[in-house]
Amino acid sequence: QVQLVESGGGLVQAGGSLRLSCGASGSIFSFNSMGWYRQAPGKQRGLVASITRSGILNYSDSVKGRFTISRDNAKNTVYLQMNSLKPEDTAVYYCAADGNSLRYWGQGTQVTVSS
Repeated sequence: QVQLVESGGGLVQAGGSLRLSCGASGSIFSFNSMGWYRQAPGKQRGLVASITRSGILNYSDSVKGRFTISRDNAKNTVYLQMNSLKPEDTAVYYCAADGNSLRYWGQGTQVTVSS
């Protein structure tokens, strides 16, 4: 059973930074890709950033230039560095891992950006 545990969320003022971490119970290299998604109240969950096994990065247009996804294979951890945060970044952030036929989700971590 794959377990993903997010941490690092919290309350921050606009313009501030946070770093989210997602620790996996097994080797993250076993997944085809890993990513961060977010869901704001009343909105659908959407992709924020992803990284494939080969290291290809993908970002939503709304976070390009502000957020950076990275991974540490030795620690089985994926990170999301979030800079220049805006109130519209407020959401629950979820870590996801794509296996061959399943997508695994973490429990989510709340990020709140005050204006």
